Amino acid sequence: MRLALPGSTLLLLALTACNPAPAPQDAVAPPSDEPAEDVPPATAPKPAPAPAPGSDPTAGLVGLGGYGPASFGMDVAALRKAVPELGEGKPAEPGGCHYLPLGSASGDQPQVSFMVEGDKFVRIDVDSAAVVAPGGGKIGMDTKQIEALYAGRVEKLLNKYVPAARDLRIKDADGGTGVLLFQADEKGSVHAWHVGIPPQVDYVEGCS
Repeated sequence: MRLALPGSTLLLLALTACNPAPAPQDAVAPPSDEPAEDVPPATAPKPAPAPAPGSDPTAGLVGLGGYGPASFGMDVAALRKAVPELGEGKPAEPGGCHYLPLGSASGDQPQVSFMVEGDKFVRIDVDSAAVVAPGGGKIGMDTKQIEALYAGRVEKLLNKYVPAARDLRIKDADGGTGVLLFQADEKGSVHAWHVGIPPQVDYVEGCS
């Protein structure tokens, strides 16, 4: 059974369908008298921590071919560009043999020096137990430990001044010109080592 609606009711329903009620707008918060919360600025990245005392800041840099990007045989200008932390040094005469210290040589800093002769980088001298030689050798090891690390490659040489002492000479296993040389005392304990190219790597007294 259908109910008949008055004409006015039908008209009202038609108008409502054609004009839907507007959607409610988001309420706008009234302005506040309180100051805006401060947003902290972005913090700058922290600098890399300094090497711990006794650690090796040259780790992975000293090799049979040179020091990091610095290769044996390059001239002093290129060497300083590759290793800007080198200190000052000059030969007694032009082209003579002399050393350039690596950074500070005081306190807990490793004792590392770069030999230069004929304006060429030819050798690195180390007398700190904190610095590890290519292959793992270091000051404080005995000759047996060195021979085990560089098995089949160690040439034992008599020390020029101490008959019971030995110098352990090790060539590059990859056929390069670099040579590693450990100096051991009469008790067989390594007290210094250096790496470089001939003939300078075999200088017994360094630049003296």
